[in-house]
Amino acid sequence: MIEAGFGEAIDASAWARRLGVSREAVELVRAGDTIDLHLDTMIPPRLWGYDPLVRHTGGPFGRHFFGHADLPRLRDGGVAGALWSLTTNPFRSAGARLRAYRTNRARLRALAARSGGALVEADTLAGYRAARARGAHVCLPSIQGANAVEAAPDGVAELAHDGIVRVTLVHLTNAVYGATSSPLGAARRDKGLTAAGRRLVEELDAHRIFVDLAHIHERAFFDAVSVHDRSRPLLVTHTGVTGVRPHWRNLTDAQLRAIADSGGTIGIIFQAGFLARPGGPRDAGMIAEHVLHVMRVVGDDFVSLGSDYDGAITPPPDLPGVDHYPRVVQQLLDRGVGTEPLRKLLGGNFLRVLGALRPG
Repeated sequence: MIEAGFGEAIDASAWARRLGVSREAVELVRAGDTIDLHLDTMIPPRLWGYDPLVRHTGGPFGRHFFGHADLPRLRDGGVAGALWSLTTNPFRSAGARLRAYRTNRARLRALAARSGGALVEADTLAGYRAARARGAHVCLPSIQGANAVEAAPDGVAELAHDGIVRVTLVHLTNAVYGATSSPLGAARRDKGLTAAGRRLVEELDAHRIFVDLAHIHERAFFDAVSVHDRSRPLLVTHTGVTGVRPHWRNLTDAQLRAIADSGGTIGIIFQAGFLARPGGPRDAGMIAEHVLHVMRVVGDDFVSLGSDYDGAITPPPDLPGVDHYPRVVQQLLDRGVGTEPLRKLLGGNFLRVLGALRPG
């Protein structure tokens, strides 16, 4: 028996048999600080009243789109913490987006309060450690798309007050801050960061909120790198890599090096459509290929996992939810990755980065 990390013990051998993996893979996930850099589990409650505190077996379409995560399965899977994202409809007015952000932020606080201490918010490494010591799953509040707070009178100061840990500058559409990598942004001629975007990066740096360069166009990505405080680590929380699968949603090797040079980390997404290459794996092996490419290009200190579960994704068929991370670990063990690099991947790299920017 091993401790699950939440105060209860599990039979690791039985869990391994259930998942078709080795006991070692289960123990690596369950015994350490496994952290997912991007969960969108606050979207399903807005769509149809999905309760993240109750166990589910999937969403309305099985593993497709939503229904990947809930607190019981996070506990089953030994997921110690995650960056829980708040996403706002970009087609609303700036004022409506701000109101939606504030409503969604209050909903996340209410969810934590309703959990009775099983889900605890934190925004520093010290806060994370304290919550883990109490046996909680740690929620690190985040924002997907800074246009959510474009109309905020106090700007980034409101996010700092709200305990927001990281912010993506843009999402799937262009914003006042710059261009998206998405085809939805194709009509915009200038693909760089705007003056407002440059100010946003500077304000996020000043408040020690992570600048997350997921979703941004490559030109705006490097504009952000150039204006960013070089003493602060950068994040890309959920992405694939073009070195395995060329795709508008994935990072080039030059972008990987820029994040590593900042001391940050890169979270590999679980969206099969961004990862799968022709003739390649159709299971968790596709994630392993992207992880290994990052390790080859910049080393094992700069890669993490950022599933994007509940973010309207379709994960590989053997990864239907947050209780299946040992299958990713097994794929990497089978490819010769050692215990220490796997511990870094599962949470060590992110905790290093969190401690560098927000120690406590």
